[in-house]
Amino acid sequence: MAVRACGLIIYRRLQPAPSPNSIEYLLLQTSYGDHHWTPPKGHVDPGEDDLQTAFRETQEEAGLQASQLTLIQGYRKELHYPVRGKPKTVVYWLAEMKDCNTEIKLSEEHQAFQWLKLEDACKFAEYEDMQATLKEVHQFLCSRE
Repeated sequence: MAVRACGLIIYRRLQPAPSPNSIEYLLLQTSYGDHHWTPPKGHVDPGEDDLQTAFRETQEEAGLQASQLTLIQGYRKELHYPVRGKPKTVVYWLAEMKDCNTEIKLSEEHQAFQWLKLEDACKFAEYEDMQATLKEVHQFLCSRE
């Protein structure tokens, strides 16, 4: 059976006026393995639905409560890739920080975080499917303005 994980791609706007250059994405650096950078995400617990998992993992890994985020309607992305020879599905939703100055509080699963503009976020996110997802999210956000 495929491993299933869910998370949120979180962004903030540095100024109120809509501009593609004002958007930054939150990436967390794992404190295990190859220390890769990823949005907050994690495995679905029994009895949880996917979106509950995404919010719980975001709270555990970045210290952000659901009330501090605005879920953006109309965006949901499923990625499929193998991890240690087993299929994995990761579902992401898109969420905006209500206050761009809210403090990020990392769990021990992560050792660092960065707010990054699209180009830098793609450099930090080494996996091609995550880079493509970030570009797709950016296009989605820019098309709504």
